[in-house]
Amino acid sequence: MLDFNLPVPQLIAVSILPVLFAITVHEVAHGWAAKHLGDPTAQRLGRLTLNPIKHVDPVGTILVPGLLLLLKTGFVFGWAKPVPVTWSNLRHPRRDMVLVAAAGPAANLLMAFLWGALAKVATLMPETARWAAEPLLYMGGLGVLFNVLLMVFNLLPLPPLDGGRVAVGLLPGRWGWALSRVEPYGFFVLIGLMVTGLLWFLISPLQRAVTKLVFTVVGLS
Repeated sequence: MLDFNLPVPQLIAVSILPVLFAITVHEVAHGWAAKHLGDPTAQRLGRLTLNPIKHVDPVGTILVPGLLLLLKTGFVFGWAKPVPVTWSNLRHPRRDMVLVAAAGPAANLLMAFLWGALAKVATLMPETARWAAEPLLYMGGLGVLFNVLLMVFNLLPLPPLDGGRVAVGLLPGRWGWALSRVEPYGFFVLIGLMVTGLLWFLISPLQRAVTKLVFTVVGLS
């Protein structure tokens, strides 16, 4: 039903909102969880807002996703400015950091279902409203793909990704400490995985499975 082999201008036009919301809501979810667990740092810095300007990273939010879209790699991801969390403010730092880290991917999964529902609504619109239904259909479908990809990517158990922070909090103290020491090199490990193609090999099975689940639940093929 959804063929994303669109001309580049149309592809970028229907991708802007899904990409911005996927990255922005992901970061807000971290800050919201931290606030409710005792750390108001993100709130004090004005980061608990859906205003993308507060979260945009010129490279991670605009340049990288834009280039990947232009090159039609079939793999689009990005990042925003991380929401600051003062772990010492949390009521139960070790446990609460796991919850704060998990909040971002959880928000992406929820958004994937919401975008999927929007795409389903677009298929139910009358033929006379095709001018509106078609962009909404593609926007909803891309919203599903972007959010699932961002969720799965961030669940990799590699600091500083969310999955890495979750793993650090869940592993026994000695093992968690050892994994946390990887964080300064995590970005370079990710670059290596991308260059070798191993990154897509690692995340594509789960990405496809979750995407299929979302489309199936909302009634799209």
